[in-house]
Amino acid sequence: MASIDDLDTPAILIDAARAEANIKKAQAHADARGLKLRPHIKTHKLPYWAKKQVAAGAIGITCQKIGEAEVMADAGLTDIFLPYNILGRAKLERLKALHGRVILSVTADSHDTLEGLAAAFTDAGHPLSVLVECDTGMGRCGVQSANDALALAKVIDKAEGLSFGGLMTYPAAGRAGEAEAWLKTARDTLAAAGLECERISSGGTPDMWRSGEDSVVTEYRPGTYIYLDRYQVAKGVGTLDDCALTVLATVVSHPTATRAILDSGSKALSSDTLGLPEFGELLGVPGARVTGLSEEHGTVTLSDGAGLGIGQRVRVVPDHCCVVTNLFDQVHLIDGDKVLETLPVAARGRMG
Repeated sequence: MASIDDLDTPAILIDAARAEANIKKAQAHADARGLKLRPHIKTHKLPYWAKKQVAAGAIGITCQKIGEAEVMADAGLTDIFLPYNILGRAKLERLKALHGRVILSVTADSHDTLEGLAAAFTDAGHPLSVLVECDTGMGRCGVQSANDALALAKVIDKAEGLSFGGLMTYPAAGRAGEAEAWLKTARDTLAAAGLECERISSGGTPDMWRSGEDSVVTEYRPGTYIYLDRYQVAKGVGTLDDCALTVLATVVSHPTATRAILDSGSKALSSDTLGLPEFGELLGVPGARVTGLSEEHGTVTLSDGAGLGIGQRVRVVPDHCCVVTNLFDQVHLIDGDKVLETLPVAARGRMG
């Protein structure tokens, strides 16, 4: 069996036992609160883990792009949610083909998106489920009021080849209470107009753990929970000991007593900090933080008497694991220092 010492750097390591434990923990939380779990595969982009999530009890998966969904369908995943506005002839043709293969649902937040969907999907015997996306505070996509949600829901309900699937949101972090109130108002508004809303889908790993048993949300779409990262640790979701993903890097320079340079820059660790003051930290080296990135160099600032050796291999916990995954063609599943399996990041780079 190969060892991590045999791997070239930079490389992504996935502690398989930690990832499995994170899957089980989230599923148990969802089950205890009567929530249906529909994990977002954007974090790992691997059919391997998607199948593990479903086997643990998830009702299906979430993909952000058609290309990701096509990869997952090819691998045998059968229930896929695409919470994205799908526009344009080419994408709609691919979406229709996908609808013929799996249980599929999508979202829309405008009449323009619905016009395209209604024109492409006309089979009343096999309608496409469409949820209305709601802006509950994130300030990204989504209708702006309950009445706007109702207007779109009515259009979906009347379209021959579409069926109204419910409401969907991606709430701003730490503002789950606002989202809850927004969605309850929208649900009640739809109910008063005779439109039942059996599915209300929300997402975001940190706030999932704060969801109560009496929540209006029926389905949750966490993504990062499977690996975790420094941002999730900062939000109290777990500890560094729960983080399954690390980047294996090599010290290539040590110009001063307090500065070392890694062979892992923005093309390996990403410059997306999610607001954290650094880009990562080194496991097992107290006081060692990645404080700067250029394309192929990572600057480590050392404190507390920490030191590194040129040629030393280190493991970095990144701030945002989802974008780091997307920078590599493959990941290495590990158990301690043993490499259990090397997997291609199958959905990476799949567009549309």
